[in-house]
Amino acid sequence: MFSPEGPSLRELAVQALSSVERGYDLLAPKFDVTPFRTPDSVLEATASALHRMGPVEAGLDLCCGTGAGIGVLTRVCRERVTGVDFSAGMLDVARRRTWPEGPPVGWVRADARALPFGPVFDLVVSFGAFGHFLPRERPELFAQVRSVLRPGGRFVFPVVAPARPGSLEYWMLLGFDTAMRVRNAVRRPPFVMYYRALRFSALGRELTAAGFRVELQPLPEFGHREDGSPRVRLVVAVRT
Repeated sequence: MFSPEGPSLRELAVQALSSVERGYDLLAPKFDVTPFRTPDSVLEATASALHRMGPVEAGLDLCCGTGAGIGVLTRVCRERVTGVDFSAGMLDVARRRTWPEGPPVGWVRADARALPFGPVFDLVVSFGAFGHFLPRERPELFAQVRSVLRPGGRFVFPVVAPARPGSLEYWMLLGFDTAMRVRNAVRRPPFVMYYRALRFSALGRELTAAGFRVELQPLPEFGHREDGSPRVRLVVAVRT
């Protein structure tokens, strides 16, 4: 799963026993060579879908990490792009990246549950961040996203279809989440990182309650499962 340039087992153990913020500060220099980074295929498919929706003025990458998703926004935003994350280490890596010509990119260190912006964005994207928020925290998180969007602005993020019960992927994710719950039961501060915490059935209700109109768009690049359902969908939540 990890390249020779990635973190060692010892480094991963130290990170997992830290807080979420401290863990990502430690992981930041090697984050882009781990499986935790959003795959380029997902970024490209999302960028293509957003391109079809048309250009916007200002975009925000929520929990931007080392900035992999910023490249998506620079392709569809005309005025400015902002990345926000609470890990200083991840933002330091992002600032050192070289970006192609396009709108100016800014970086803000902040908690996604207390965003320091007014309604100044037309588009908010996020990639792989929701496992760091407990289900009870998501309504406030979604309310924060709505508060920084202009009327008619969109909150867009990809979601992978849940693993089928009994499959290898299902047992791997269950094992990981179980290990994290045991770790958090015996050590403080907690490291919230649960890959099975996001449910399609809850997403629509929570986003609607936060003031969004929700659409699910299949990403055809990833094909379909045996039952015909898309493997990956794009959630497009429009601020009403």
